[in-house]
Amino acid sequence: MVIIGLTGSIGMGKTTVARQFASLGAKICSADGCVHKLMSKGGAAVSQVQKYFPTAVNNGEVDRKILGQIVFTDKEKLKALENILHPLVRQMEDDFVINVKRLGTKIVVLDIPLLFETGGHTRVDFTVVVSAPAFIQRQRVMARKNMTAEKFERIIANQMQDLEKRRHADFIIPTGLGKAYSFMAVKELVLGIGKL
Repeated sequence: MVIIGLTGSIGMGKTTVARQFASLGAKICSADGCVHKLMSKGGAAVSQVQKYFPTAVNNGEVDRKILGQIVFTDKEKLKALENILHPLVRQMEDDFVINVKRLGTKIVVLDIPLLFETGGHTRVDFTVVVSAPAFIQRQRVMARKNMTAEKFERIIANQMQDLEKRRHADFIIPTGLGKAYSFMAVKELVLGIGKL
């Protein structure tokens, strides 16, 4: 079984590329999906988040909008949240890998936005970075609901820069030329891995 670490900055097309991997038979574990489960009602992170950020928990679940307003303007609070979430996400990812390996899965993709920043690249066989020109990235992100230029800049400031991610990558999937082009690159990568 081959484990791929998939990453890319906001608006680069990571979700689309993850779906393309899935359409070719890969099993996908999304760190964002794990976080959503952890902070939903009954989630393993709710009590810890409530302890540190009591105003962000309502009716037994984390209000991500309120939590975002608290942590994205305060690096210490963001670090505290990461210290809660990252070990829990990693455990969910490890459990996912064990379960799909038992099923005979050939390729697993761990979709991790902060792959390099959290050391996730040390737990995978290959790293794949999705990348598009900065102007396309900005267009995509600014088209999102409730996005502001200030919020976009804050998010970018908390992520490793695209150029740096590409330097660390084993493979780069370009997403600025359309979905058909990126799918060809994903398919080529999957076929290449199949020959290993």
